[in-house]
This record gives sequence, structure tokens and C-alpha cells, in this order.
Amino acid sequence: MRIDLIAPPYSGHLHPLLAMACALAACHEVRVLSTPSAMAQIERAGLVGVPLLDAGAERTLDAISDPHHAVRNHPLRMHRQLRAVLDVMARFAQALRDTYADAATRPGLVIADFTVPAAGAVAQALGIRWWTSLPSPCVLETPDGPPAYMGGLSPATHAGQRARHALARLTVRGFKRGVHRAYRRRMTALGLPRLYRDDGSEAVYSPERILALGIETLEFPRTWPAELRFVGPQLPAPGTDTPWLAQRPAPHFVEGRRHVLVTLGTHLRWAKDAFDARLRALAAAMPDVEFHFTDGDAAAGHHAHAGNHQRLAYIDYARWIGRYDLVVHHGGAGILYQCLAAGRPAIVCPQDYDQFDHAARLQRARAALWLRDAAGLETAVRRAFAEPALFDGLPTLQAAVHATVTAQPLLEIVDAASRR
Repeated sequence: MRIDLIAPPYSGHLHPLLAMACALAACHEVRVLSTPSAMAQIERAGLVGVPLLDAGAERTLDAISDPHHAVRNHPLRMHRQLRAVLDVMARFAQALRDTYADAATRPGLVIADFTVPAAGAVAQALGIRWWTSLPSPCVLETPDGPPAYMGGLSPATHAGQRARHALARLTVRGFKRGVHRAYRRRMTALGLPRLYRDDGSEAVYSPERILALGIETLEFPRTWPAELRFVGPQLPAPGTDTPWLAQRPAPHFVEGRRHVLVTLGTHLRWAKDAFDARLRALAAAMPDVEFHFTDGDAAAGHHAHAGNHQRLAYIDYARWIGRYDLVVHHGGAGILYQCLAAGRPAIVCPQDYDQFDHAARLQRARAALWLRDAAGLETAVRRAFAEPALFDGLPTLQAAVHATVTAQPLLEIVDAASRR
């Protein structure tokens, strides 16, 4: 079957899609559609890439994904960001229509990251089968359980909390409806005349199949939609170089010492310098521990080394995460599952978006500590080293990740679809 996989160029969305594409390419004709900056990674993975948009649109995307401040629920910032997103999505949708103008070039299946719902709308309008790839299952609306984007809610334990969760779910849905109403003309032009179907499901997700790139064991109990399937995190083989990343100088490890990896992902530049300043102070206070801070910038090559502190442009998680005794991260889905796959204890300091929801899940599963205030970093690191029992849920989650990866449910699901 001919399959097109579509994602933005951001690591947290592109990398799992590349892993899926590599797995599917053994039995199917696969292409990866993204922006021009992603083409080098796609080619290094041995895949066929199709570039969409141009340099100007990419600069706009960078500004959207990596603002100079937290967005959270700030209304003016959200308005500016959404308006820019809709403008780029309109251009993206037209580029995709142009790509599919010749019916002979159209795939039998489109798998699109959930951040590009316009791809699903275009595919559906052209009669192309469309599935959604969802790296963060917690963001999906369900009729029960704690909703996402509300600061990291945990499961209700009594009637009062259940009532508050119900109100929070209504608030989330009401907010989305209000935003759609405010941008109705633009969203209708994108193929999204409404956000919810008659059955109450979210129209931005495929009505046939939602591929949840995680494990249900980590998620809070909820009534998942019938179309959702957990296919596990899509990760490179541990201890090997990620095939689509350029080679980087290895971090410097000191034999006999404990090592801490600190990362805030590929975005969040507004937070990194301040966080690294805290890390430098912590390194001075704990001279017997090695601290490595990565900027997550795959295009850069800097590597500063002073005493027991290193700041590197990029660290390949798949290759090196097993060398660390502790990981401090922001709660992104990629690093979250890298830590679980490697059985690494973590401290999660969420910065924005769904990261608070991931922190809540990891802490409840006893796989990480939730650091609510960066000022408490030193206390959290010392506690993590002194109390390993805080992470006694890690083996269960690690086993669940490995079992799902070994089972390869994605291949089974796609193969079944190709026979229909």
C-alpha cells in the first residue's frame, strides 16, 4: 500500500513519525511529507521526502512553536499564536492539494500528526483514507477522567473532584467552541466547519483510526474512543544512533561518577538560559556529580565544558540516555518515553502545553518526581539520589513499553487495513 506520513518539522512530532515510516517501509511504499528543513533527516533515515511550504512559512512556524515566552492560558498570546497557525495551515493545505492534484500520485492512506488537522481535512475531501498520529494521548477529550491543559489534574477520588473534573471538561470544550466561533471563516476554509461531529467526537482527529503513540498503562483511567489504538512509543533502538540524526560529538562521561542529563526539549528557548543558570549553581553545590544540559538544537554544534557542567547543542537520547543516572526534563512525550524505555528515573519540570499532564501521570505512576518550582531543583536532585524507592513504578512501565514495542501493533493494524 502507498502510505504518506505527514508531520511538522519539530522533533517531538517528526521523530516518532520517522520511526513509524521506517517500520512501514519494509512492506509498504512510504513517503514523508514535511517542511523543507525536515528533508535532510528524512533522507538520512533512508526515506522519500516531499517538501511542503517555503522558508518564509518555516520562519513563521518557528515563531509559533518557539515563542520568547510561555503561552499557557494567556488570551492575547493564544490569539496571536492561533491566528498565525491558521495562516500557515491554510498555506499547508493548499500545498497538499497541489501535491495530490494528480490522482495517480495519491496514497491509499495518510497518517497525519495531530498538529496538522488540515492534512486530514484535505485527505478526506479527496477521498483518501486518513488516520491520526497522536504522541500525547492525554490531550484527547473523553467523557470522563481529568481533562488535559488544566495544569496536570489527577484522577478524582471523591464526588467533589468528579464534579470539578466534569466542569473542567465543559470549560475545555466551551473554550474550544468559542475559539472556533471566533475563527469560523478561516477554519471552515481549512475544512473544519465545526470542531465536533454529531456523535461528540473531535473533528480534528480521524473518525477511523487514532494511533496513540504511548502505553495505556501510563494513562489515567478513561473511556477511550473506539477508534483509538495504543501502538506504543515510536523510538529508535536503545543504545544505537538515531538513524535520521547527524553524528554529534559524544558527551564527556567521567568514570565512577553519577551523571544527570537536563533537557527542556527542542523549543522553549525563553526558559533554557534561566534553567541552565540554576544548573550551574547546582553543579557547584554538587561537585561530585556530572551535569549535562542539552539545548536540543540539532542544527548547532556548540559544546561548552566547565568543571562538572557541560552545555551541548544536542544529545542523541537513544544513544546516550542509558549512561545517565537521572534525567531532568520538561515532560515532552519523546524524552518521557525514552526514560521509560531505558528505566531512567526522572524529575519533570513542565513548562507549557501538555507537559503538566505528563508530569501528573509520571508522578502518580512513581516513575518521576514532579518539580513544580525550578527553585527546588537541588532539593529534588538530592532527594532522587537519596530515595530510589520514589521510582519503584519504573520497572512496570519499562516492561510495558518493551512489550508493546516488541509486539509491533502498528504493523498489524496497517497490514489489516491494507487487506480491506
